[in-house]
Amino acid sequence: MPCLSQISGKMGMILLLLVAVTAISAWNYGHEPVPIGPYPLNYPANFGNRINTPDNNPTTQQGVYLGRMLFYEKRLSADNTISCGSCHQQQKAFTDGRAFSEGVDHVATSRNSMALVNLLWTRKFFWDGRSASLEDQANIPLTNEHEMGQSLAISVQKLKQSAPYPALFKLVYGDQNITANRIVKAIAQFERTLISADSKYDQYLRHAYQLTPQELRGMELFNQRPQPEKGIRGANCAHCHGGVKMYQELFHNNGLDSIPRDRGIEVLTGQPSDRGRFKVPTLRNIALTAPYMHDGRFKTLEEVIDHYSDHVLQSASLSAFLIGESNELGGKTLKLLPGEKKDIIAFLNMLTDSTFISDPRFADPHLITSNRKIKLKSK
Repeated sequence: MPCLSQISGKMGMILLLLVAVTAISAWNYGHEPVPIGPYPLNYPANFGNRINTPDNNPTTQQGVYLGRMLFYEKRLSADNTISCGSCHQQQKAFTDGRAFSEGVDHVATSRNSMALVNLLWTRKFFWDGRSASLEDQANIPLTNEHEMGQSLAISVQKLKQSAPYPALFKLVYGDQNITANRIVKAIAQFERTLISADSKYDQYLRHAYQLTPQELRGMELFNQRPQPEKGIRGANCAHCHGGVKMYQELFHNNGLDSIPRDRGIEVLTGQPSDRGRFKVPTLRNIALTAPYMHDGRFKTLEEVIDHYSDHVLQSASLSAFLIGESNELGGKTLKLLPGEKKDIIAFLNMLTDSTFISDPRFADPHLITSNRKIKLKSK
């Protein structure tokens, strides 16, 4: 007959097994096994093929799956409460609706959280362009003390002890070795899939949507440079936000301050002419990404349009295309009419992609409520 200690030992083992089974079954991800193979990056031909995917991190279905898990993984933060998805929320076009985000230490970040969209074509990341790849970009918020605040070494240890990560890393990389480099590579793979290309504007470009008269007027103003001597009115927005992707990878001082409080890319270049220059953000889904500018100072699109129309401030580093642009002969500011401002906003609202913000491929997998285990295909 077994002694009491043996019975206790067996009961302990049974309890441990039950805990392990419960932990595994708590990972609730879909009906099918994790997909394997190259990830099909589908996008319109007019987006172009000048994509930014490093040779040492090809985009695969299993890599994107792991990256999506990690993008929403709160264990990657010092107090297990924050993920990348906390400051980049899908319903807000991967922003967070705040002027400045708060990290694990509840200290506000120094700049507004940028939208994550169409990053496959991007070559400079952050408002000051400090990173040249998504892999490098992912590393910074993970370890910044005012954001997720945790060293990648600690994140590695947490993931090693958390199902189903060892098995998923093996599926993606060939073995269960979890490393800092592999973490940021997987997150970058997922972020490259965040493609927005089904707004009303896209539908118009493929002849599947007819512009309203107001949207047409707004688009024309958006794309035209004012030439009052010829009777041509315009807002000159396309100078920075031209092209189908609604941005050009430029850095500009757009007249927010006569003496910029934030030096922008001057911190990196050391050039006084770069003071107050920041990366031009895409306007895709712009109606969802308030507040606006690097410091979130404008709460509405109306305030943004008012700034460019009437309140651009002169400074030594003000971008040249903003100097002397006016719809009035001899005017010092753009001087858009009230109706023209409304027309431009009507056009900007066309850039909202409801498919993008509701696409289940980009949603938080940790929120799925069905009680199923991950099924891993063998290589």
